[in-house]
Amino acid sequence: MEGEINNFIMVWTTVLCCLCYCHTINGLFPKPSFTRFFAIFPVACLFLVLPLNLTSIHLAGTSAFFIGWLGSFKLTLFALCRGPLSSTPPLPLSTFIPFACLPIKVQRRKKVAGNFKFSGSLRKLVLLGVVFLVYYYKEFLHPKVFLLFFVIHLYIVLEFMLFMVSGLVRAVFRVELEAPFDEPHLSTSLQDFWGRRWNVMVTNILRPTVYDPVRSVSARFLPESLASLPAVMASFVVSGIMHELVFYNIGRATPTGEVMSFFLVNGACVALEIGVKRAVDGKFRLPGIVSGPLALTLVILTSFWLFFPPYFRNKGDTKACAESLAFIEFVINHRLVSPESMTCQFFSISI
Repeated sequence: MEGEINNFIMVWTTVLCCLCYCHTINGLFPKPSFTRFFAIFPVACLFLVLPLNLTSIHLAGTSAFFIGWLGSFKLTLFALCRGPLSSTPPLPLSTFIPFACLPIKVQRRKKVAGNFKFSGSLRKLVLLGVVFLVYYYKEFLHPKVFLLFFVIHLYIVLEFMLFMVSGLVRAVFRVELEAPFDEPHLSTSLQDFWGRRWNVMVTNILRPTVYDPVRSVSARFLPESLASLPAVMASFVVSGIMHELVFYNIGRATPTGEVMSFFLVNGACVALEIGVKRAVDGKFRLPGIVSGPLALTLVILTSFWLFFPPYFRNKGDTKACAESLAFIEFVINHRLVSPESMTCQFFSISI
């Protein structure tokens, strides 16, 4: 445990040094150029592999997402004088660093869509309490039903975690921030779920780095109505690759392609949905009360089939719980223990 904490400090110290370097390069080469690109792009590549120095579920997983995915993509755009890190006037270093390595984005509007309202937060906390209560009756539930409650648990915890990070940065830097999620359970279609509601930060970073360039190229060879379809698929392919990398960081298991297949299936369904909508040209459309649950059902079923099996196969749930118990032991008793010495069979899931 102590070695993992030292590695974590080393990784993030390296990140801070690299971001200071990139900020300096921006001052020396403020306009797009080969020199600027080749000075910054290697740092983006370094960010992809830095999290490999970590092995724990929580530290490796969050670092792989924050710096290995969002950070590397933002720096790639920054090397081209594009993206959220490029602005006029340039961002000060104190703002540049958190924007580069945390899942936040400046929201230009006065009101932030999707921010937690008190009533919504209270409902989610109550639902989380219900989920924890269900855990006590695990032996009476079918594994698939229990997995559904676990997925709800992950969503709520992830939403609160990202919101707290954003809230902390908002308090420190006095900026309005975009919410990480926009009530995905209210989605009216697959396109709405993936494009506007689920993990908005990933959508916003994939759009300029993958979707827009691919759409621009495909528009030269395809009709305008079809140009977006290859861009949609390319975005899901890149998302699949990055999720495989995150899974490898937290499990160190050879990728099986299941996670990639999950995104390929959902990407193909989104592309099909877009194609059908344009073919009928608004003459027929399922009401949201029907299309929304259908979309969520598809996402949940495909996640049960392809997304979660690699995670549980590598005992990700029990490892995460053991790490949490080790952290609690440190906070309460000020004693560092190895997560392997902690037992957590209560949350073990078999699928």
